[in-house]
Amino acid sequence: MKTLQELQEIRERTKAALVNRKVCGATEADAASESGAARTHVLVCGGTGCTSGNSKIIHDRLIEKLAERGLDKKIQVIMTGCFGLCSKGPIVVVYPDDSFYTHVKPEDVDAIVEEHLVGGKPVERLLHAEKDADGVFKSIVETDFYKSQKRIVLRNCGVIDPENIDEYLAYDGYKAYEKVASSMTPQQVIDEIKKSGLRGRGGAGFTTGLKWQFTHDAQGDEKYVVCNADEGDPGAFMDRSLLEGDPHAVIEAMMIAGYAVGATHGVIYVRAEYPIAVHRLEVAIKQAHEYGILGDNALGLGHKFDLELRLGAGAFVCGEETALLNSSEGKRGEPRQRPPFPAVKGLFGKPTLINNVETYGNITQIILNGADWFAKIGTEKSKGTKVFALGGKLENVGLVEIPMGTTLRTIVEDIGGGCPGGKKFKAAQTGGPSGGCIPASLIDTPIDYDSLMAIGSMMGSGGLIVMDEDNCMVDIAKFFLEFTVDESCGKCTPCRIGNKRLLEMLDKVTKGEATLEDIDKMEELCYYIKENSLCGLGQTAPNPVLSTLRYFRDEYEAHCNGKCPAGVCKALVSYKVDPAKCIGCTICAKNCPVNAISETADKAANGRPIHAIDPKKCIKCGVCASKCPKGAISK
Repeated sequence: MKTLQELQEIRERTKAALVNRKVCGATEADAASESGAARTHVLVCGGTGCTSGNSKIIHDRLIEKLAERGLDKKIQVIMTGCFGLCSKGPIVVVYPDDSFYTHVKPEDVDAIVEEHLVGGKPVERLLHAEKDADGVFKSIVETDFYKSQKRIVLRNCGVIDPENIDEYLAYDGYKAYEKVASSMTPQQVIDEIKKSGLRGRGGAGFTTGLKWQFTHDAQGDEKYVVCNADEGDPGAFMDRSLLEGDPHAVIEAMMIAGYAVGATHGVIYVRAEYPIAVHRLEVAIKQAHEYGILGDNALGLGHKFDLELRLGAGAFVCGEETALLNSSEGKRGEPRQRPPFPAVKGLFGKPTLINNVETYGNITQIILNGADWFAKIGTEKSKGTKVFALGGKLENVGLVEIPMGTTLRTIVEDIGGGCPGGKKFKAAQTGGPSGGCIPASLIDTPIDYDSLMAIGSMMGSGGLIVMDEDNCMVDIAKFFLEFTVDESCGKCTPCRIGNKRLLEMLDKVTKGEATLEDIDKMEELCYYIKENSLCGLGQTAPNPVLSTLRYFRDEYEAHCNGKCPAGVCKALVSYKVDPAKCIGCTICAKNCPVNAISETADKAANGRPIHAIDPKKCIKCGVCASKCPKGAISK
């Protein structure tokens, strides 16, 4: 067990070692004077996306190559969490000169070591392409992707080694807990969280301080603090990335929550499908025990708090807090009737506080910097920042954190880089299967809880998927509804049966078999499901259908008339050859997987037979159109 004095010595010693990473307020001049501090730091992204791109191999090869050159003492190689710019991964950043390498491959390691780390000249072909007005490559924080962001929750992701507790301590780690346990009463802590205006980042946006107050006031001989890390929205990876990049931040926040509400035991419910997050949590919990931070006398300040992991099996419904509690108890993962709410009767029937990962990610900074500091960020009713997983038709796909109130345009055009290939932005889906589609006409909408609700969408946990002109909005609604139908626990009839009937009706639309009357019936059924389902999964499942009906009703009507404007719904698509453009090259016929293309008696200008597509054989895969060198085949 470490004493408070020993922890402070570790902070100062590690801060000095990190100085060349341009952190902790130090300067390069300070760095030069620090004996034992590595002159150069090479940070390799160790998030899930970059790991799948062999970043672990890159990390290991860098260490091996530097050892061969005798530079392993002067140059430190660190595996961090997610940098955020996932579409450009694997990412390697070299400090203190801010060289920002993207799309790095294991075979690039030799060049980075020999040309840059030994020769002193960055490898230009690997540098991120953005340059300033003087033609100089931009540092990571100067790029369009990062400059509009404000990283509070993600402050340590891509900066520290998540498996090294000393580096977390160097960034004022566990100082917030030390502050509350030594100088604040539980009620003072709750009042500070209330004053900050922090709202739950799991989707509904309930006031965090009130939730803490309810659990604090509940009567019980034992209480629990639970972290909901069962992130299951398609395209969402915000919580996973925070756990992978800064696990101690969540542990410390749960300790603070436990102190505030009177709980001595915490549970992190995390998907077993997130092996990197699970591993780093296990390492962090073990380190916290070794340092005496977790245990019977946390930090020697008289408060008992311990943590354990519960692994989920991947059921989307377990993201609903009462279903999560059932699963944590070893029961079937399905929601409970409320009231009583978890604050009164939660895990094992005891008063329980449940917040999601991102909500906890804000707590230490509120305590250290003050509620007033946090409340100045964002909007009047939506304080602070929000983390989003940007996906879909964007140049820059990845993880971002923006102040509440930032417009959708800033996210899509400035941070996201716009739609690739010059395509027009059509819509953005926020909130995943629970949210709604925002049309291009509302691109200047501020992203905050109330603004999104007003236009028929919602914040959700933070997935944001962008569509361009080639997307069919009816097909998009069907995609999300298929997901929720598949993930329904089946406990209540409106969700179990209602959503299935809704999907059947939507399927008729995509096949051109529906009528305008069917569209009206769909809308009526959507409202019935919303009003009568037991939990949030069923209550929000119709949102993608309702929002697309609201803003893209003309596309539904076109489908009823036998046409998919985007040419996506296969039942309404047919491919044909333009005789005036066909040159009889046979490329389409050779690539057709079902031999649906054959010669005709007509001749092209070059004398070769013109081709035609047999609609009875065609499976509408589109291969012929993509292969035709003259663009003679179209929908």
